[in-house]
Amino acid sequence: MGKTADLTVVQKTIIDTLHKEGKPQTLIAKEAGCSQSAVSLHVNRRLSGRKRCTTNRENDSLMRIVEQNRFKNLSELHKTGVLAGVKASRATTHRRVKQFGYSCRIPLVKPLLRHLTWAKEKKNWTVSQWSKVLFSDESKFCISFGNQGPRFWRKGREAHSPRCLKSSVKFPQSVMIWGAMSSAGVSPLCFLKTKVTSCFLLLTSFLKMLISFSCRIWHLPTLPKAPKVG
Repeated sequence: MGKTADLTVVQKTIIDTLHKEGKPQTLIAKEAGCSQSAVSLHVNRRLSGRKRCTTNRENDSLMRIVEQNRFKNLSELHKTGVLAGVKASRATTHRRVKQFGYSCRIPLVKPLLRHLTWAKEKKNWTVSQWSKVLFSDESKFCISFGNQGPRFWRKGREAHSPRCLKSSVKFPQSVMIWGAMSSAGVSPLCFLKTKVTSCFLLLTSFLKMLISFSCRIWHLPTLPKAPKVG
């Protein structure tokens, strides 16, 4: 019986699949139902086409480079690969990275959780301790036009139709509102003017709010942002 000519399509598929998984040839021969020499000849057979210019070791090195820093561009990956001994052009590097399953995409934005450490430090606080905390925040609200705008129904070619356009201005009217909350309740809303040349208005509003809100001493994790002077 021939070693490779008599292999069926099913046997060749089993050999190729197990070989890609890194299985030893003795196990492949047992699963495929043929001799080990037949497996060796099939794996090392001369394939049609040009020989690949990168070896398996060079491909592994290039994959490690991509894994270590996902934010390197193609030129940086190619230069780092050349320094690591990968003999490949920039185009070949791009093809190998694509074959590894990587695609160049815009990363999702993840905001930094600045208050996460503060919250972890106080996760075991008692009710009495939390009752002395005042949470505050400020936000801007657009009056004339919203930030996102409403959704509407239109057909495919009506994008520039006057009936489907939404008016906008470069500097829409807005108001800055600041407030706070604690175990005692919520504070009155402080409407801050847009044009402030000093911290006087913020401090005055803050003191008025504390007087009307409570006479207790509070631990303030956040304070309203002070405007720039000048």
